[in-house]
Amino acid sequence: MPTTSPLDGLRFAFGTLTVIPVRVTRWDRQAARGGMLCAPLAGLAVGAAAAGLGLALLFLGAGTALAAVASVAVPAALTRGLHLDGLADTADGLGSGKPADDALRIMKQPDIGPFGVITLVLVLLAQAAALAQAYDDSWARGACAAVVSATLARLALTLAARTGVPAARPEGLGAAVAGVVPVRAAVIAVAAVTGAAAAAGALLGPYDAIRTVLAVVLALAAAEALLRHCTRRFGGVTGDVFGGLAETAATAALVVLSLG
Repeated sequence: MPTTSPLDGLRFAFGTLTVIPVRVTRWDRQAARGGMLCAPLAGLAVGAAAAGLGLALLFLGAGTALAAVASVAVPAALTRGLHLDGLADTADGLGSGKPADDALRIMKQPDIGPFGVITLVLVLLAQAAALAQAYDDSWARGACAAVVSATLARLALTLAARTGVPAARPEGLGAAVAGVVPVRAAVIAVAAVTGAAAAAGALLGPYDAIRTVLAVVLALAAAEALLRHCTRRFGGVTGDVFGGLAETAATAALVVLSLG
């Protein structure tokens, strides 16, 4: 079996989770493991781009609402809307009330049903409103919220790819990454991201450090609740479920970071 280098994991993470032009040279379980462990780094890059555009608009004289909308638009653009599409499809599957096979069939359809539309509208409004509040507090808090939320969105994917979480289908991205991350490695990733987020918050003040850690905890808890519900309903995870988890974690984090 070929040896996996850290670059294989980075290529996998950026090549599958962003539109950044990275050539994925390996698509096996070892590369997928490295890729899902590197997912928060892809989130960090996406969040930095989102914060950068938001700050640029603020410094050019735009209001906080426009800066917030721009910061929400960047992750959507850098993923080609993949996670938002997954969120909508997951909402349609869960909202259908159908058995697992029928719900999975609904999720594969190219159109978006009413549950998906409503969920998308509410989530995007919540994200923009929360970021606007953070930018209202200060440009630094807004930028921190954009970076932390995007990183946590991808950390939720690392946790969802841990050993013991099955795939709902034998094919697709969900099957490629389901169960590839050892639980111990997932825990280490959570600890590393939590420490980095707390350090970033501490630069803004002690309360911000506490609030940032709380955002990590609640964002991952919200994603875990959705993961468990989807696993029960669908029999496992799919690529759509991964997208739904990312948007759930990002939204929960932004809400927490906008409080106080």
